[in-house]
Amino acid sequence: MPVVPLLYKLTAFAYKDYVSFGYVYVGLRGAEEMTRQYNVNVYAPTILVFKEHTNKPADAIQARGLKKQVIDDFITQNKYLLATRLTSQKLFQELCPVKRSHRQRKYCVVLLTAEATKLSRPFEAFLSFALANTQDTVRFVHVYSNRQQEFADTLLPDSDTFKGKSAVAILERRNTAGRVVYKTLEDPWTGSESDKFILLGYLDQLRKDPALLSSEAVLPDLTDELAPIFLLRWLYSAFDYISDCWDSIFHNNWREMMPLLSLVFSALFILFGTVIVQAFSDSNDERESNPPDKEEAHEKAGKTEPSFSKENSSKIPKKGFVEVTELTDVTYTSNLVRLRPGHMNVVLILSNSTKTSLLQKFALEVYTFTGSSCLHFSFLSLDKHREWLEYLLEFAQDAAPIPNQYDKHFMERDYTGYVLALNGHKKYFCLFKPQKTVEEEEAMGSCSDLDSSLHPGESRGKSPCGLGSRPIKGKLSKLSLWMERLLEGSLQRFYIPSWPELD
Repeated sequence: MPVVPLLYKLTAFAYKDYVSFGYVYVGLRGAEEMTRQYNVNVYAPTILVFKEHTNKPADAIQARGLKKQVIDDFITQNKYLLATRLTSQKLFQELCPVKRSHRQRKYCVVLLTAEATKLSRPFEAFLSFALANTQDTVRFVHVYSNRQQEFADTLLPDSDTFKGKSAVAILERRNTAGRVVYKTLEDPWTGSESDKFILLGYLDQLRKDPALLSSEAVLPDLTDELAPIFLLRWLYSAFDYISDCWDSIFHNNWREMMPLLSLVFSALFILFGTVIVQAFSDSNDERESNPPDKEEAHEKAGKTEPSFSKENSSKIPKKGFVEVTELTDVTYTSNLVRLRPGHMNVVLILSNSTKTSLLQKFALEVYTFTGSSCLHFSFLSLDKHREWLEYLLEFAQDAAPIPNQYDKHFMERDYTGYVLALNGHKKYFCLFKPQKTVEEEEAMGSCSDLDSSLHPGESRGKSPCGLGSRPIKGKLSKLSLWMERLLEGSLQRFYIPSWPELD
């Protein structure tokens, strides 16, 4: 088609920060050479993606009816170059995410090189190595060491061997604070076959033994190289605006401008006339008016009551029950990751032993809030997804620190009764931590006294004392107040870079 499709324009706008988009109408003269060069079928829409090399597309898709989801998936898979240059901390976090679990390790192979006007041999060799060794767990990036001096100095050893030369380091991010484990190749990177063989050996060894990354450091944040200066951005915008006004006034025909000028002056005359008349009428009314009597005040109060009742009626539950679904790997994407904007999922954390009692209390506490169509309610099994929960709690500033997985009390930490309000679109959550009730503290105290009085042989058996259903339900006694603060927007929000997978 000679006109650019709207679907393609929307995709270009959505990925404008990552990809440059173009459009070719195959009916124009001269387009035959391009279609012949890239072997394009002119009878079906075709999208070609070019990366470092323009003589051959890195990927292509062709179909007669391209859907938006298909185009989005295709662009997402090819959003980055084979060896992207790190120009900001945000890009570094996207390409080299933090390790979520042992199964989801992400390694970054970083080329530290000097800036050059043309592609140098070390970079070309690094690019060819990245093309031949593409993996899901390995990302290839490069950094200009003269622009990111602190970042490069942290990864390079203190020696004169790497001064003015390129180097390659393999790293893995451990947390969002910048802590990484890494290993730098002992010799500078020249792009020779021996350098490629050494790097390939390290990557193969890394699959079997992650302890190869023996060095540890805290990387500084990358400088945003492409951030525009505010003053220059403002001056450019002002200059464009003045240029448009100048062209409109002096280069257009005055007869064409007359209707517009008459409309502007008419609007200004009506506006100023209305303001002046309103000002005089308000001053006269203040002089002649008396304070309102009590009957008028009662009438105003009576008028305001129906509006308050309407607001309350909008929050009345539409159903006689609370629909609570379990958050599993099947419902995880629809109930959280792709949740519509403005919607939140309130998730209760429970275990198999406390499931019945906590769900009953949870339904009673949130029943008055089920009238809102923007709230969804779910529960998460602590016995199945403890690791996912503890990964989220690491981003909560007021949450207790997550213990080491080799700690003997690692599996004894009790998260039952926690409630998370998850906003899947904006990637943040609010946290409700249950407070210990007086009954629970007394029950725990009596249990400790009974355990101390038991004989050594009896203490090995099952404890005769335990928490009843009332102390467990007491964990959610203040949940309704917390829900009101959630709807007011006064709760603290803990943001997360991306939602982890629910294994």
